[in-house]
Amino acid sequence: MLSLIITQIVALKHPSRVLSISLIMTSNFDSSLPKKDMKVTEALGELKIKNWRNKDEVIKCFIKKSKLLIGPKHKFDEEKIRRLNEEEFDRASNLQSRENHGLIRGWESYLSRTNEINVPTLIIHGTKDPIIPYEHGVHLSKIIPDAVLVTLEETGHEIHYNDWDEIIDAISKHAANL
Repeated sequence: MLSLIITQIVALKHPSRVLSISLIMTSNFDSSLPKKDMKVTEALGELKIKNWRNKDEVIKCFIKKSKLLIGPKHKFDEEKIRRLNEEEFDRASNLQSRENHGLIRGWESYLSRTNEINVPTLIIHGTKDPIIPYEHGVHLSKIIPDAVLVTLEETGHEIHYNDWDEIIDAISKHAANL
């Protein structure tokens, strides 16, 4: 989410440096839009990692988080998610940064101007996102001029690997039209 907020800020602050943007499961957080599912928020709040160097602890937490966020479209493949998270654990230099979304400050003044984004924009959003409800993606597609919305039916906030082809295809088509 953090990188998608930054994407919107860059598109507003430095439009000459941006050819297009793709926004996946994000928002401008307009106060009129539905809030996130509080049951999921509470469940995520209970997922604490005490030792970020303990691979088993980190992987178990990330698997539980994925189960909460995946949505009903796809069967949850715990072994696949475990392998993906193990690879990320082994590759990442600072896994804690994966959880720092809420630390960015000063973005509100930019995101209140999302309607001023004037570059080709692709918005991809799942209809069962419990963190940033689907209506947020629809809202962005309406207020950003000529934005294109790709709807992932029954998909949650966690991007499932079975949706990767559709997402890659949408981004490729979006980029090809520049």
